[in-house]
Amino acid sequence: MEPAAMESARTPRALDTEAVHAGRDDLAGLGLHAAPIDLSTTYPSHDSRGEAARIDAFAATGADPEGPPVYGRLGNPTVARFEAALARLEGTEAAVAFASGMAALSAVLLARGAMGLRHVVAVRPLYGCSDHLLTAGLLGTEVTWTDPAGITDALRPDTGLVLVESPANPTLAEVDLRAVAHSCGSVPLLVDNTFATPVLQRPAEQGARLVLHSATKYLGGHGDVLAGVVACDEEFAGRLRQVRFATGGVLHPLAGYLLLRGLATLPVRVRAASANAAELVRRLTGDPRVARVHYPRIGGAMIAFEVHGDPHEVVSRVRLITPAVSLGSVDTLIQHPASISHRVVDAGDRRGAGVSDRLLRLSVGLEDAGDLWADLDRALGEPATAIPLREALAGSE
Repeated sequence: MEPAAMESARTPRALDTEAVHAGRDDLAGLGLHAAPIDLSTTYPSHDSRGEAARIDAFAATGADPEGPPVYGRLGNPTVARFEAALARLEGTEAAVAFASGMAALSAVLLARGAMGLRHVVAVRPLYGCSDHLLTAGLLGTEVTWTDPAGITDALRPDTGLVLVESPANPTLAEVDLRAVAHSCGSVPLLVDNTFATPVLQRPAEQGARLVLHSATKYLGGHGDVLAGVVACDEEFAGRLRQVRFATGGVLHPLAGYLLLRGLATLPVRVRAASANAAELVRRLTGDPRVARVHYPRIGGAMIAFEVHGDPHEVVSRVRLITPAVSLGSVDTLIQHPASISHRVVDAGDRRGAGVSDRLLRLSVGLEDAGDLWADLDRALGEPATAIPLREALAGSE
């Protein structure tokens, strides 16, 4: 390890500093300022015996092979920089990156299932595709849905995972992560931290063994990369690397580079977008066109709100705000969860989890808050209870 990297590993640093420097500590020693992109799929070696020993070691533990890279499916230096940086931000020993958030969740389920632990306890709401993956049993899993208070009673000898998302997609419901972790006992708790990011909370500090991100969202932050990552201890990381190698759900090196670059501005982006969101929440709260506003206690840049009128009309009328799925980009996005992100969830289960048909989800970006409100105000239209004066007078005659 380079001296600068050794020093940074010993000295605690603030999150803002880690975001800029983690994964890059060795660059000055290499004579570089920006992280390099390694696009190689394979790497030459004349030491076949050494290669065999390294592959045997990987097969046994899933640890990153020591020495030069072997093959792109075992690992990539650029991706490894992002993994190291994200682990530092989440406060875990390791992180393993995948081609998407769903690939990351699938790898966790496969890793536990390979140990005969196919039962999952989960709390709704979750991201719609996560819900669908569990409910459909596509990977051989069996799920028990419960509320946080029922987790302990839902555990079985073959329970391999407890899964929660907080703040949850799309209602922004929160759970007490420390209490949930206690309820899990020895069963690993996986927390989807996509909405909060390590800027607002670090689930590992509250007892979670696994922290999942759709890195497509805030970690990348610019709507131009698909990725997923699991932050965890080194033992579990080894299992995830083995699954990634066997299934091929690897992250492309260019995506790894973009994610590492995105992390550098993560705290600044999250705080600025959260300030915008708080201002929009202030304006939406009490607005006669809005039935209810959902906003988490920890803050953040995500808002959910239910309208009295037709939510589809609101989506159709925005002009500055982009009507699109996904979230966490520098620009503001709006979508109707019941039609898109949570459409694959059974309608009864969806509504039971608080995802009403009038709910809209807003991912607030970095535009001027006044401009965003002007667009949203126009899209919300006139209050449904507003009656033109002439009609009111005519009705009283």
